[in-house]
Amino acid sequence: MKVGLFVPCYVNQFFPEAAIATLSLLQKLGVEVDYPVKQTCCGQPMANAGFEHLADGCNELFIDNFSSFDYIVAPSASCILHVKEHLHSDENQAAAASIRTKLFELVEFLTDILQIKTLHASFPHRVGLHKSCHGLRGLHLGQMSELNAPDFCKSTTLLNMVKGLEMINLDRVDECCGFGGTFSVSEEAVSVKMGKDRIQDHESKGAQYITSSDLSCLMHLEGLLKRKDSSVKIIHIAEILNAE
Repeated sequence: MKVGLFVPCYVNQFFPEAAIATLSLLQKLGVEVDYPVKQTCCGQPMANAGFEHLADGCNELFIDNFSSFDYIVAPSASCILHVKEHLHSDENQAAAASIRTKLFELVEFLTDILQIKTLHASFPHRVGLHKSCHGLRGLHLGQMSELNAPDFCKSTTLLNMVKGLEMINLDRVDECCGFGGTFSVSEEAVSVKMGKDRIQDHESKGAQYITSSDLSCLMHLEGLLKRKDSSVKIIHIAEILNAE
């Protein structure tokens, strides 16, 4: 099994520690991982703003970088979902279609492909889990609370394998944080209020850390936490699963 590590541009720029933790964790689990050094943005910001037709170069570069791998894994639910749903190529549609079936967010790769049952990780802190909309409703990393269906959460399954970690119980387990990419720019006031609501839920339950599989959500929450001088920190789930 050969895995291509897809590191979204904002992760590379602002949260490289999450990418490093992803690589380290996969290697610990015996996975052969390669990082294509010519990779860049997947095109999601352009598509979200209504300019997907300008992302053809991103699509072709993604195909060039990742077509040779058995699986493609990224520490980002939103970017994985975007590529799964939008990657196309007028010149090589077969390659694009093949890649869309090989894409996995880190959590789903660990649970669905590697099917791991134990982790040698330790993180003795109180942790709140933020279930991102892209991960929950797009990639189905867990059950949506509005559905009358059996509950499950792949992230929680993994976090429960971590020694010393205490999961807190939130009042609203899968509410949007308000980021939404360009939504946080076009609807700033609404975005901020939604983020503050999520933070209050975590703080009121005594969380020391907020974790998620989407750093875009965590980036939004971190900004609000810092503005109020909160002691709560954000951390990507890969960093917890890789902690020793």
